[in-house]
Amino acid sequence: MRGTSAALEPPADAVKPVRHPDAPAPGELLGAHYGECFGCGGEQPHGLHLQARAGDGVSITAEFTVQPAHQGAPGLAHGGVLATALDETLGSLNWLLRTIAVTGRLETDFVRPVPVGTVLNLEAEVTAVAGRKIYSTATGRIGGPEGPVAVRADALFIEVKVDHFIDNGRPEEIRAAMNDPDQARRARAFEVNP
Repeated sequence: MRGTSAALEPPADAVKPVRHPDAPAPGELLGAHYGECFGCGGEQPHGLHLQARAGDGVSITAEFTVQPAHQGAPGLAHGGVLATALDETLGSLNWLLRTIAVTGRLETDFVRPVPVGTVLNLEAEVTAVAGRKIYSTATGRIGGPEGPVAVRADALFIEVKVDHFIDNGRPEEIRAAMNDPDQARRARAFEVNP
């Protein structure tokens, strides 16, 4: 970790993450967990349309192109949009663990500006698990997967049950997700970053 707060330091009894045997294969596109998701959904006209692929172990790669709708300062990505891209990427890691988890804490470092039109290449991995707590880290690079680091984040996700969404989400969206005939997409609909 890079000088993050104590809340993001795994405890001494944390264990190494284990990829679930039913997790998508390395290189497999994970797809959107929900069509209306601002981070990965294809039905959001101004969303990130982030696409993530399973990596080796408990890691993923992802990318998105910064659009004019994502800018803050003229010609540059808004910091909140970059934090969202990191959060979405980190949240997708939970699909490799086959667990439902939500963002508990996200600490983001903004290293260099990201111009509109840039493809942001993201990498993320789970670093430790302690009970319901999942510790992870991510970097975003410009100019390719080996390019200079533009943003990075460390995160703590908390495992929850599907009731978390049923009890707190809008009933019509919950029903639509629960009634989706595609079992994998239905399961993935509840892997979100509230």
